[in-house]
Amino acid sequence: MAINAPVGGGGMFWEINITPLTDIFLVLLIIFMVTASVMIESATHVQLPQAQNTSPENKGVIVTYTANHELFVNSRDVPERELEPALTEALKRVDAKIVIFQGDRTVLLGDMVKILDVAKAAGADQIAIAAQRAVAAAAVAPEGS
Repeated sequence: MAINAPVGGGGMFWEINITPLTDIFLVLLIIFMVTASVMIESATHVQLPQAQNTSPENKGVIVTYTANHELFVNSRDVPERELEPALTEALKRVDAKIVIFQGDRTVLLGDMVKILDVAKAAGADQIAIAAQRAVAAAAVAPEGS
């Protein structure tokens, strides 16, 4: 920061140049915003299992279970002990009482059954399991084989 003294005689008037300070704050703000968005994006990464017949489902409450055993209800991080109250509250806000389970392909079946049991206890009428549409085998096979 530069400090400029007044030219000529007279009273004491000092001026601080805040432009470099403002530049530093803006750069730090940009770095923080980029870092925060990357951390949020990577926190809920789930590798869904693949299936031949899938149908889009946009209604209901989405429960995500990551490979690191983290639970998310509608993209909000929820501890396991608070899953049922969080699901009950989320199901109150939607018309269709559907819970869509997005579990990583490495999730154990016992964990999935336990989460779906909690969803039923929270008031879910239907349960759906999210999957990616598998690429057809004929499209993947090289020609001439």
